[in-house]
Amino acid sequence: MRAREVNFDAIVGPTHNYAGLSYGNVASLKNKASVSSPRQAALEGLAKMKFLADLGVPQGVLPPPLRPDVGMLRAVGYGGTDAQVLAAAGRDDPTLLAAVSSASAMWAANAATVSPGADSNDGRLQFTPANLISQVHRSIEPQSTAALLRAIFPDEEYFAHHAPLPCQARWSDEGAANHMHLCRAFGEPGIEVFVYGRDASRPESTGPAKFPARQTLDACQAIARRHGLPPERTLFLQQNPAAIDAGVFHNDVAAVSHRDVLLCHGQAYLDQPAALAALRAKFEQTGAPLHVLEVPEAELTLAEAVETYLFNSQIVTLPDGTLCLIAPGECEHHPRARAVIDRLIAQGPIRSARFVSVRQSMRNGGGPACLRLRVVLTDAELAATHPGVLLTDALYVGLVDWVNRHYREELRVTDLADVTLLDEARAAQRELGAILGLSLA
Repeated sequence: MRAREVNFDAIVGPTHNYAGLSYGNVASLKNKASVSSPRQAALEGLAKMKFLADLGVPQGVLPPPLRPDVGMLRAVGYGGTDAQVLAAAGRDDPTLLAAVSSASAMWAANAATVSPGADSNDGRLQFTPANLISQVHRSIEPQSTAALLRAIFPDEEYFAHHAPLPCQARWSDEGAANHMHLCRAFGEPGIEVFVYGRDASRPESTGPAKFPARQTLDACQAIARRHGLPPERTLFLQQNPAAIDAGVFHNDVAAVSHRDVLLCHGQAYLDQPAALAALRAKFEQTGAPLHVLEVPEAELTLAEAVETYLFNSQIVTLPDGTLCLIAPGECEHHPRARAVIDRLIAQGPIRSARFVSVRQSMRNGGGPACLRLRVVLTDAELAATHPGVLLTDALYVGLVDWVNRHYREELRVTDLADVTLLDEARAAQRELGAILGLSLA
């Protein structure tokens, strides 16, 4: 049965702001307290989705959860009306208010780990929402993510939904940003690669010195078990601690994969020559060679990789069967990053590159690949997917109009205590639910 990779991009929420909440994310910390533009951020994200759809790449949308999360503030002792709760939190604990107001669900690559049915023992598409416990502002997302994925992929004949892993440091899980699916062709069994920053059961093992390692080996192994992945086609690689300390807080800041191609920085993994040799050996089971495109430090430093987010590009298959790199606009005007892209195209198998502007997201440390969750769907699985979230020209026009009517042009962190922002977000969510045919209560 035919299968294809569908990118499900998250719609940026109306509370998009720069609170600098993500320690280890260089861009997030650098732009702390800057004025954001929720409207521009959402329109940039939608434009990227439309651009890919127009290229012939299947595209879906994921609605944002309601923010601020007043329920979280009430759970930690704030009481009264919504206005009183927000005002008190803004006065007593602005960092907490910023956390419950974050639009971080926009980075759908952290939403879940997804294994194609061709890889799993029971033949169903497997979903595990990430628990995201390493950051307060992200730890409030898993339950709404789980409910959303069940609503979009409801048929248990085709889809298996698992609960987030236990909320304990041993199983710290940051989702598909640390997971890669490699295959000869979509719909065929492939190799699943889980990338971790630390081995929680061995605290003496090698780890970063400056920034935290967010993904654990225990989490990766647990997901592989619950997804029913054959051990002979599963691989666990450790991030290079030096890369984490350089700002590579997730694997997708230093590597991106698509089908039988892996594009990575030369310092992405611990003992990288051995790691890539193990990956090549695993991939031989597919009956095809693995194309590893490795960019050495001398050609592009880790600092430049973090600055440009070159490895947070998307690699997509165009209708003519060729591969195209969807890169951040920052790469187009960075001489060394652009030189790397030109070399890759000249050498293949990537044959072309397109550049997209997602500057509002980039200022918080999220490039094109951060904004999407990849889901490999067969024809039958696609038919069983909720159709209202699949991007069409009409849906795109409707979403642009919706953003222009509901989103603010500017937002300051101090605005988060204003109950009017919550009222605006609620009104926007009610209308978005009707547009997509989903209950977003």
